[in-house]
Amino acid sequence: MSRPVIGVTTSARSGWRIFPMIALSVRWAGGRPLWWRVGHPAEIADCDGLIIGGGDDISADLYGGRLMAEARVDPERDALERRLVAEAEATGRPVLGICRGAQMLNIVLGGSLHQDIYEAYADARRIWTVLPRKEVTVESDTLLARIMGPEPARVNALHTQSVDRLGEGLRVSARDRAGVVQAVERSDAGSVLLGVQWHPEHLFYARRQRAIFRTLVSAAAAFRADSDQQGAAAAMAELLR
Repeated sequence: MSRPVIGVTTSARSGWRIFPMIALSVRWAGGRPLWWRVGHPAEIADCDGLIIGGGDDISADLYGGRLMAEARVDPERDALERRLVAEAEATGRPVLGICRGAQMLNIVLGGSLHQDIYEAYADARRIWTVLPRKEVTVESDTLLARIMGPEPARVNALHTQSVDRLGEGLRVSARDRAGVVQAVERSDAGSVLLGVQWHPEHLFYARRQRAIFRTLVSAAAAFRADSDQQGAAAAMAELLR
């Protein structure tokens, strides 16, 4: 059986350096990455699972927030990813949101963001590094705990925005010491819908981080197998008409 296809969205500005790292993790997990960005065809029917990558702020227009002059936004990317997440969610395809991607999952499901975590959380430490310098607490009885284990995790931090009001059906599955949301998930669905605020693709040397990609690819493979079975059943029904 061929590898499940994972659609990966990135920034038009920084995708050249972000996509290879995500692609490596997807391949190691048994999937086949497909690069999507603004200006290139991106159809949810062409993939079995979806990753929304990091980079770029999300426009506050999408959740009624306050516009900030220093925000670097890409309205075309916002529109592309909103569509893909909504279509993946509607069709049962598994979705992993990374950093900005976790925030996009939350917005598509009706949530909002803190545009500046240092305004929202007085105790938040100003950490900006691809190295695992931040500690997060994983909530018990969550998908993330089953993936990574319940122990605290050391992660990186490359963000200034974070989840505020949760989207419909989502729950918090990790926070840092200041209380900033570091992971969200939908735990009442049959498929994987997970967003992490850190960048697991930069922590490829850590077993617990690789497990995130393995979970997504395994869920994509299950989705593909189920779709193939449904397709075969539909084809047989057509032949018997």
